[in-house]
Amino acid sequence: QVLLVESGGGLVQAGGSLRVSCSASEGTFSSYTMGWFRQAPGKEREFVAAITRSGIDTVYGDSVKGRCTISRDNGKYAVYLQMNSLKPDDTAVYYCAAARGTADGSIRIGKSPDARIFHSWGTGTQVTVSS
Repeated sequence: QVLLVESGGGLVQAGGSLRVSCSASEGTFSSYTMGWFRQAPGKEREFVAAITRSGIDTVYGDSVKGRCTISRDNGKYAVYLQMNSLKPDDTAVYYCAAARGTADGSIRIGKSPDARIFHSWGTGTQVTVSS
């Protein structure tokens, strides 16, 4: 497993923007497919975005398409989620996760990887969107 630490969450007004970050602990970061998930109190975990090892291909959940952008910087061992036009329904704890690079195959054909294939998870960062 790889240690993942999220940061950048906070309180944002509806319509605003926020970027959350995820920092990995080791230099094999470029070997992992990376993803973002979120969970609101009383609700199931929801897929947000995923990105291939190279960073070229991405896939997004329906609820955030057009409003979020996932990116990565393998030199910094980091993955990011830029969120724009935020809504109160975006309020949740946001988690980053790592999977073996074979998960790239799903992303390349436009499908979200199953959450169960992600072997390492951060502890989350809270994003709250006020109305």
